Amino acid sequence: MKKLNLKAIAVAMAAALTLGLAGCSSNGNSSTADSSATAGDSTSVTESKAEGDNSLQKVKDAGQFILGLDATFKPMGYTDENGEIVGFDIDVAEEVCNRLGVKLVKQPINWDTLTTDLNVGKCDCVWNGLSINKERQEKMNLSEPYMKNAMVFVVKGDSTVAKMDDLKGKKISVQNGSSAQTILENSAIKDDITISPIATNVEALQQLELGVVDAVFLDEVVADYEIKNSGKDYKKLAEGLEEEQYAIAFRKNDQALRDAVQKTLGEMKADGKLGEISTKWFGSDITIVK
Repeated sequence: MKKLNLKAIAVAMAAALTLGLAGCSSNGNSSTADSSATAGDSTSVTESKAEGDNSLQKVKDAGQFILGLDATFKPMGYTDENGEIVGFDIDVAEEVCNRLGVKLVKQPINWDTLTTDLNVGKCDCVWNGLSINKERQEKMNLSEPYMKNAMVFVVKGDSTVAKMDDLKGKKISVQNGSSAQTILENSAIKDDITISPIATNVEALQQLELGVVDAVFLDEVVADYEIKNSGKDYKKLAEGLEEEQYAIAFRKNDQALRDAVQKTLGEMKADGKLGEISTKWFGSDITIVK
């Protein structure tokens, strides 16, 4: 009986040892599996982040690149007498699209809601003499600057206004939602003038011609073009308020699309195509693309 009990005990101990070893082995396998799963999850997350920006591929799959613009902004992008949207920015964008293998679609937008229109997907970019400022840098993904600009005052040719001091007590029109409006509303002369916002620069200049306002504050690029080509008697004051640069705006996370366009612009600068387009519109290459 004593021998039997000892044998039983020995068997029980052997069984327990076997179960213990199996348990250790099972725990080991489970730990390895968990580690593999974690590593797999980590890899998936990394790949997901890398593949998360499909902005360029989305444009290529759609076969079109939608450009948002104020279609009255001469000479950058505007509607001509035939109803076609043309301009310097349009010609540059057409060439970029040709090189990317997609079609350019021109989508007029309201300038005072440009950020919203971009973010809700109405367009893939805003490309229309868009001035760089802090607010836009925070809300959008901007390209490198491609052209310099300045903000200036335009008056009628027979106006007695000859310098900025003469604007005191005057009514000045400016495009609503533009960087020109922001600059004017924060300028040292803001308390001495009456600011009259309006939808477009075209309407602002019409108000000037009709005598509704005394001056228009706008982009020098636009002012120079209008003075040269409109046939209207305008003059530009020598004094302005601020120098700026133009960039293309993309949605904040659309880095792949932004980089592809930027790379293409650099190639166009290097091979002379960008200078050719600039010379067509401005008489020389005034672009600053690197």
